[in-house]
Amino acid sequence: MSVQVYEQFNIAGRTAVVTGGSGVLCGTMARALAAAGCRVAVLGRTPAKVDRMVERITSEGGEAIGVTADVLDEEAIKAARDQVLEAFGRVDILINGAGGNRAEAITSADKTFFDLELWAIREILDLNLLGSVIPTRVFGAVMAEQGSGSIVNISSAASFRPMTRVMPYAAAKAAINNFTEWMAVYMAQEFSPNIRVNAIAPGFFIADQNRDLVIKPSGEYTERGQLIVDHTPMGRFGEAEELVGTLIWLVSDASRFVTGSVVVVDGGFKAYPGV
Repeated sequence: MSVQVYEQFNIAGRTAVVTGGSGVLCGTMARALAAAGCRVAVLGRTPAKVDRMVERITSEGGEAIGVTADVLDEEAIKAARDQVLEAFGRVDILINGAGGNRAEAITSADKTFFDLELWAIREILDLNLLGSVIPTRVFGAVMAEQGSGSIVNISSAASFRPMTRVMPYAAAKAAINNFTEWMAVYMAQEFSPNIRVNAIAPGFFIADQNRDLVIKPSGEYTERGQLIVDHTPMGRFGEAEELVGTLIWLVSDASRFVTGSVVVVDGGFKAYPGV
């Protein structure tokens, strides 16, 4: 029985595409998938960062290629698809991890909602929603032709209850949850029940896009960082490696009857009302 259980989690030999794969969280996911035996395509906008992640994966004994593309450029993503198919022949897993925020789309004591730049709002909505829709259109079509595959979108704790200051980001991540459910139904009914679409909603992890909001240059928490920790029952920020178990479960046969789900990994943040 133990051998059968283990085999359900076996993803060796599968091909995974990880958008945003040169970043902190999705870079950890890319490394974990490679360590589990996947052939990994690391997709990002910055060639140097992509190359560094590929070098790190290969130095750890994994198999990976780097693909430079903007997730908002459909033609570039199609070219990326062709590159992946040429190298690996198929796409079994898509991790839609590209996303983020920027100062111009965040309110503060000095910048009200009415002061936010409209171009910045559009940019964050596009990056965090269309940045998953477009790769899903392109790589999902490969899965539809194959009749199998697993797509994992990266949502956020901000998708359930809008967080202060980050309206465009929270709105886009709420849309990701809806998109995940819609795509799950669509792919299962129109193409194959062997194509599953789920999402992971991380709580608060320290990454490039939020570091300045939650950590002072001294290394101490900012006021916002301390507030987050105070409202997380486990009393700390998450570590990137703590997303790996959920990821492997969602892309493996161990979750073969799971689709349309948004799995929360947040140290209890969502469950805690603050009292």
